Order: sequence, then structure tokens, then C-alpha cells
Amino acid sequence: MQLIDGKKISQQLKEEIAAQVETMIAAGRRRPHLAAVLVGHDGGSETYVANKVKACEACGFTSTLIRREADVTEDELLSIVHSLNNDPEVDGFIVQLPLPKHISEQKVIEAIDYRKDVDGFHPINVGRQSIGLPCFHSATPAGILELLARYEIPTKGKHCVVLGRSNIVGKPVATLMMQKGYPGNATVTVCHSATPNIKEICRSADIIIAALGQPGFVTADMVKDGATIIDVGTTRVPDASKKSGFRLCGDVDFENVAPKCAYITPVPGGVGPMTIASLMKNTLLAADGNLFND
Repeated sequence: MQLIDGKKISQQLKEEIAAQVETMIAAGRRRPHLAAVLVGHDGGSETYVANKVKACEACGFTSTLIRREADVTEDELLSIVHSLNNDPEVDGFIVQLPLPKHISEQKVIEAIDYRKDVDGFHPINVGRQSIGLPCFHSATPAGILELLARYEIPTKGKHCVVLGRSNIVGKPVATLMMQKGYPGNATVTVCHSATPNIKEICRSADIIIAALGQPGFVTADMVKDGATIIDVGTTRVPDASKKSGFRLCGDVDFENVAPKCAYITPVPGGVGPMTIASLMKNTLLAADGNLFND
């Protein structure tokens, strides 16, 4: 069993991005600029955005954080989006999800200029991805493919089972895994809460990408020997032994599943760091400005 080290690979990726930024600066260009909009004080979102700001520093980017309280109106938030769309100094930006219930997340996503949509959530990016055109790929699925590539894990002709059908992970990663090229060219099965015989389907998988948000869902009896397991789950579960009072738990019963695997990602330290590194990669592409010149 080999552990897939997302921390190490994300650090490599950020170092590569930083080197490209220095080349840009030497050529007289400005630093890539990523902006983030954070609404309210959700603990997970606060941590995630703070990590994005740190990653920007590591990559040599300029970063801007725009904060609003949870009672911000939808119109005010859309006005901020419009302003960022029209700011020539901002290459890409994200509106951190989730948003308060009185705001339509879909309306906000669709208001973002797809050429600055470094989260890869805009319908134009999603559509272009589905037919294999250049676009911003969703950060978590892009990070997963980066891990598969860097560890040279075979995907062509392999059976990949995706657990979960979210717009952020499940659907886009399934699309990417079935595209021609590497990583990809896999036969993909998407399972979800309405899928019967999930255990039997998983047992036939060469690669399982678990993105259900259900701690410990994938058990040893669902995994064949030599499989590759990518665990996207990050659920906080109570743990009195931790100073914070909780620990992060993946969708995979790591302790019992790991011995059966050829490769497996840990939680934390697997897919999580790659999500932010992929966002940095998208921002560099946005600053380059040639992604949609097809």
C-alpha cells in the first residue's frame, strides 16, 4: 500500500507556479491576482479562505479578501460580483460557498464572468468541460487528477466508481475520468443514495473516488485487493482527545481499507491540499489570458 501524499504534491505544484510567476514578473508582467468573497463567519469557510490567502503568498500572487456579514443582501453581493468582473486588475475570483439561505447560490455563480471563474462552477465552464474544451476545471476534481498523474496510477480502461453526484465533485470528476487522455479513458460508474447494490459495484472498481460526505462509508468488504482509493470526504466528528474537540474524518474506513489498496489518500493531507493548489493553477491560467482563445 502506498499513501498518496497530497501535501507533498500540492507543495510541488505551488513551487512550480511560483517559478512561472517569477518568469512573468521578469518579462514585465504583473503578478496574478486572486480575489475571494467571504460572507458570514462559517468556521470551515474561514479556514479554507485563510489557506487560500497563504497559498497566494506561496505562489507569489496578489490576493484580496472581501468580507460581508451574513445579512448581506443578494443585490449587494451581485454588485460585488459585477465589480470584480469589471476590474482589470483581478484575474480570477471566488465567492466562498455555502452562502446564507436568503441568497441564491446559482444566481451568484451564473453572475460571475466565466473567464474569471477559477472555481470552475459557471455553466459555461461546466459545459466546456463536458465536451473536452479548454476551461477552468473544478478545483477538487482537478486536484484528484493531478494526484493520479503524479503517482502514475493507470486509468486507461480501468473501472472507476464515483460515489456522489454533487456539482462540485461527483459529476465533474466523473466527466474528467471518462475523457480521452491521461488521467482518464476510464469506464466510469456514478453511484449515489438511490443506487442499489453499491457494495457489489464498488467491489468491481479499480479506482474508487468517494465524495459522499458520509464518514467511514467505504468499508473493507467494498474494496477489491489492489484498488486505488481517493477519499474526498472531510466531515468533522467529535473527538475529546483533540484540542479542537473534533477531528476530520473521510468517507473511507481508512484503518481497515488501506491494507487492501495499492494506493490510498489520507484524510487530512490527501485531496484537501490539492484543491487549493488547483485553484492557484486556475488563477495562473486566468492571468495568462489564453485559455478561451479557441
